[in-house]
Amino acid sequence: MSGKRLGIGLIGTGNISSAYLKAIMGKDGLPGFEVLDVKGVADMKAEAARARAAEFGLQAMTVDQLLADPEIDLVVNLTIPRAHVDVGLQCLAAGKHVYSEKPLGITYAEGRRLLDAANAAGLRIGSAPDTFLGGSHQQARSVVDSGALGTIVGGTAFFQCPGHESWHPDPAFYYDLGGGPMLDMGPYYITDLVNLLGPVARVSAMSSRLRAERTITSEPKKGQTMPVHIDTHVTGSLGFANGAIVQIGMSFDVAAHKHVPLELYGTEQTLIVPDPNFFGGKVELRKRGRNEEWTDVPVTAPYADGNYRSLGVADMAAGILENRPHRANGDLALHVLEVMEAFEHAAREGRTVDINTPVTRPAALSESLKDGKLS
Repeated sequence: MSGKRLGIGLIGTGNISSAYLKAIMGKDGLPGFEVLDVKGVADMKAEAARARAAEFGLQAMTVDQLLADPEIDLVVNLTIPRAHVDVGLQCLAAGKHVYSEKPLGITYAEGRRLLDAANAAGLRIGSAPDTFLGGSHQQARSVVDSGALGTIVGGTAFFQCPGHESWHPDPAFYYDLGGGPMLDMGPYYITDLVNLLGPVARVSAMSSRLRAERTITSEPKKGQTMPVHIDTHVTGSLGFANGAIVQIGMSFDVAAHKHVPLELYGTEQTLIVPDPNFFGGKVELRKRGRNEEWTDVPVTAPYADGNYRSLGVADMAAGILENRPHRANGDLALHVLEVMEAFEHAAREGRTVDINTPVTRPAALSESLKDGKLS
């Protein structure tokens, strides 16, 4: 695939767009992804698009201009969650493949509509998170695939913080429909768990919303209050098709805790997986037995030494050019979206919810793009 490039455009120039563009274009010591040829950026706020374009030496466009550009084959949709599907459908209607920020949609039904539209048009859907492609998570995957853990009994997955109003410049959407800790952070954890264990079969859950409004402590809206429309503390269990049961906790209400992000428990060994919000981190193993100690697993897989957001976009572009499946794909994102929505149903209805969306574990990632390939 050496030398081939795919034209892409970005819609949405908020906070996360900077991380994407740094990884794509090779800023902050990152090597960049030569398979991606950025043709322009757009935002419904023209001044925001111009500012981001100037920062990276790119062309600012209107959304209509970007969608009409024949040199753009793939649109990276970085709008707010509530706009993901509407913008994605516009991109498909313009004949563009779509890679969406997480979550794929704010309901399973609208995510399904997006995938159905893409399939009908012969176009592809990709979706964040792509952190499961990071070197440390792929190294953890290789440990699981080796069978070294024995039979995997279960695990834990925790993200718990006081909330995003202390740092985000405009945090209200985190507490509106489409926000909340499960839809915001759940994709990282659940996607990584599917990468490690395969599909989820069922979900049980409880949740709470203990505050009707919250006060912003970050600038520029410090002191303003915002209503809370979603549950902000969610806990439950994921029952995987392979028999493993993983306890999960996602919260915007916890002052502090000492849980590690991810643990997998096997009959022979326990595996500690690093924070799935990042591409790298320490991978640890401990054998059963009172006198055994934790040992570090050497991380030799690529993409463990930086913030490679857009790795999934690069893999998708390579897949399009090579006519092969891409890893951070729509089927995976839709499965994760059904799982996350199941937490709401399970908590509200007091029952275990079956998961019906089929998904195949993405292929393990072993090569880098440094030679123009990703296989």
